[in-house]
Amino acid sequence: MTERTPSDRGALQRRLHDDMIDSIDEELEMEIDDARMDDLIREATDAATRDMDVDRRFYFQELLRLQGELVKLQDWVMERKLKVVVLFEGRDAAGKGGAIKRITQRLNPRVCRVAALPAPSERERSQWYFQRYVQHLPAGGEMVLFDRSWYNRAGVERVMGFCSDDELEEFFRSVPEFEKMLVRSGVILLKYWFSITDDEQHSRFLMRIHDPLKQWKLSPMDLQSRVRWEQYTKAKEDMLDRTHIPEAPWWVVEGVDKKRARLNCIRHLLSQIPYQEIERDPVVLPERVHNPEYYRKPVPAELYVPRYY
Repeated sequence: MTERTPSDRGALQRRLHDDMIDSIDEELEMEIDDARMDDLIREATDAATRDMDVDRRFYFQELLRLQGELVKLQDWVMERKLKVVVLFEGRDAAGKGGAIKRITQRLNPRVCRVAALPAPSERERSQWYFQRYVQHLPAGGEMVLFDRSWYNRAGVERVMGFCSDDELEEFFRSVPEFEKMLVRSGVILLKYWFSITDDEQHSRFLMRIHDPLKQWKLSPMDLQSRVRWEQYTKAKEDMLDRTHIPEAPWWVVEGVDKKRARLNCIRHLLSQIPYQEIERDPVVLPERVHNPEYYRKPVPAELYVPRYY
């Protein structure tokens, strides 16, 4: 094995440092996006009435620590062939997507994936209601995060009149049995409801209206959720009351402060699945084989992306 010189070791340390900074920058990019949102909210609301965000230094330190634990959990799920399902529900703009991003940010997408289903097709509407969700359930060694789930029926479908009263009642009769069946089959099922206030949702919607990078997030259904706030409240209360079961309880995440909501949700998720760090054999990088007959052909200049930056 070729011995590295101090110069080589120094270069490697610089590369490792740069790679670590680049990894942290992924989170900083999302934080910059959050900062733009906060600035717009302050323009639309009285800043004096809003609590200050959790200290950014503490937030970054704790988020990275928790993400490190999520990696350990991922290894444990793979090692023990666990099947994990996490449901994220809540009002529009409640922060579900931001929490999901931070959970999946450092994980292997082949192990931890997100299921965000579109509106059902005509064919799907004729199927058993849970059928289109079942195909997204995990195999052993997988985690699936549902960005909205079968609880659409208890929320948007109910409020917007997309299901009949009979269909709604059948859902409430079926869902406890469906979830008990999942748990009996070995699925670890966690259900989170992200809770925000009327004023906070109003502020976040104003931000989306004034932010060209986020206007795409506003759908006609989102706008109707403002008109029908009280109907959604009643639907949420009924849902929590009728589907909070010992085998699959609901957990409410206070979401007005986005950063605290993310940290609290991740920490709680970790606490619900007993896991241990998997011991791994040290990884040794093999020496690259040099073949004296190997010749690397030059790449034609026209194939390169123009270097504008």
